[in-house]
Amino acid sequence: MYKYDSYDQEMVDARVEEFRDQARRRLEGSLSEDEFKPLRLMNGLYLQLHAYMLRVAIPYGTLNSEQMTALGDIADKYDRGYGHFTTRQNLQYNWIKLEDTADILADLAKVEMHAIQTSGNCIRNISSDHFAGAAHDELVDPRPYAELMRQWSSFHPEFTYLPRKFKICVIASEKDRAAMRLHDIGVQIVKNEAGELGARFYAGGGMGRTPMIAPMIRDFVPLDQLITYAEACLRVYNRYGRRDNKYKARIKILVHELGRDEYVRQVEEEFAHMLEQGVEPPREELERIKPFFADPAFEDGPKTLDRSDPDFALWVDRNTNRHKHDSYVSAVISLKPVGGIPGDATGDQMRLMARLAKQYSFDELRIMHTQNVVLPHVKISDLHALWTELEAAGLGSPNMDSIEDMIACPGLDYCALANARSIPLAQRISERFNASGKTEKLGELKLKISGCINACGHHHAGHIGILGVDKKGLENYQLSLGGSEAEDTSLAKITGPGFTEDGVIEAVDKVTDVYLAEREGEERFLDTYRRIGMAPFKEALYG
Repeated sequence: MYKYDSYDQEMVDARVEEFRDQARRRLEGSLSEDEFKPLRLMNGLYLQLHAYMLRVAIPYGTLNSEQMTALGDIADKYDRGYGHFTTRQNLQYNWIKLEDTADILADLAKVEMHAIQTSGNCIRNISSDHFAGAAHDELVDPRPYAELMRQWSSFHPEFTYLPRKFKICVIASEKDRAAMRLHDIGVQIVKNEAGELGARFYAGGGMGRTPMIAPMIRDFVPLDQLITYAEACLRVYNRYGRRDNKYKARIKILVHELGRDEYVRQVEEEFAHMLEQGVEPPREELERIKPFFADPAFEDGPKTLDRSDPDFALWVDRNTNRHKHDSYVSAVISLKPVGGIPGDATGDQMRLMARLAKQYSFDELRIMHTQNVVLPHVKISDLHALWTELEAAGLGSPNMDSIEDMIACPGLDYCALANARSIPLAQRISERFNASGKTEKLGELKLKISGCINACGHHHAGHIGILGVDKKGLENYQLSLGGSEAEDTSLAKITGPGFTEDGVIEAVDKVTDVYLAEREGEERFLDTYRRIGMAPFKEALYG
C-alpha cells in the first residue's frame, strides 16, 4: 500500500496546525460559526444533532494494521468507544468535542491519515473496488491510478471550491463492486482490441434528490492521459455547474441539461486544448507509485479446505471471494451482526481486525462501501483459525450480500439532515429475517436504507430500498424495488404510498414472499423483479 513521502507528511502536518489555530479562534469567539463552518468542513468536521462528527479519509478503502489500531485507539480516547464505517470507504466518529479535534488530526497524521476533503465542495475520497489487487477478474490493480487521482485532487487550486461535492471511483474489472456508474466520474480500466490498457470514462452519475446513472462519455483514454482527461471533465463542470441552487449543482444535472453529447463535445475540446498546451501526464509519478502496490509474497499451499463444520462452511461460502492466487481468498469481516448497527465497530474490534490483518493478510485491510471490512489476502489453510477468532469476537456473521447485510446511514439518531431513523429499522429487519430463517432461502438480496433524500444509505441502488421521509411531523418510509449498483446498474422505483416503521418491516416481508413464490430456478430477487415487474409486488402490498 502507498506510503507517504516527505511532501505528503509535511502537507498533512501543516494542515493539523492550521486547523488547531482555527479551532482555537472559534473556541475563543474570534471566529463566528458562519466563518468557521467552511474551514471545519474542509477538514471533515460536521456539526450533527448532538455533537461534532469527524469523517476520516481512507483512500480507496486501503489501510494497514497500524492505521486500524490508531482508529480504534481514537475511538476509545476521544469518542464513545466505537466508529462508523461509511459507504464512501471512510470512518466517522459521532461524538467529537471541538477542543479535541486538532489532537485527533495529529494522532491521525502520525499514521499517515487525515480528514482533508472528506467534506466541502471539493473532490472527495477516491473510491475503488474493495477487492482491488486481489480479485481474480481484474485487469490490473486500480489503486495506483486511484492514488494518482488522490494526489492530483488534494488541494487542487482550481477545484477547491466546486459548485458541489464531487466523487470519483476507479475500478478494473467488468464486475462492478464499487457502484462506479453512480459517481460523478466513474473510471473503468479496460483493454482495447490492440491489447492496450486504457480508461473508459463515465460522467454524471449520482444518487440523492435526483438519482442518475452516469452515461459513458469516452470508451478509451490512454492510461497516461487519465489525469488530463479527468481534469478536462472537471473544468467543464466547474465552468458551467450551477452555483445558484445547491439542488441543481451536481455534475449529473449539468450533463442532463446540456445533454450527454454536448457535454462530451466540450470535454473533448478542453482535453485537446490541454494536450496542445503541452500538459504533461504524470508518468514519472505513476511509476514511483506502482511499486507500493506490488503483490505481497504469496506462497503455494492447500487449495481446498475441510468443510466438516457446517457453520464454518457457510461462512466460507458467503463471506469469501475468489483470489487471483488459488491458495488464497479475500475474507469479508461482517460489521452486521444480528440486531447490530450496520458499519459500527468498537475500539476493541478495530484492534482485533488490525491484529488479524497482520497475522493473516500481509498487514492489509480494506473498507467496503457496504460497510464491512476485508482481509484481502488470506491463505485457505488459515481460514478456519481466522473464522474461529472472528466468531469469538462477534464478527463472524455469514451474511455477505444477504438481506441481513444491509446498508444503513446514521439517520435521525445522529444526522441533522435526516427525516427518519435508519438504525433501529435495520436492526429490527435483521432480527426478523434471522429469526424466521428466510435469509438463507432468499440468497442474494441487497437492502439499503437512507434516513433522508440525500441517499447516504444508497436506497436508490437497493434491490429493496427504503427512504425515510417526514409526513406531517411523523417518520414515514417509502419502499422501492429494482435498484442495482453493480454492472447491471439500475435505479429502484417507488412501490406507492409510504409506511410506518412497523408497516415497512411487514412490507419487506411481503415483498420477499412474492419473490419466493414467483422466482424461477436460481433467479436472484432482482432477476425475478425484472421479469415479472412491479404489479405483483404492489398487489401484495396494497391489495
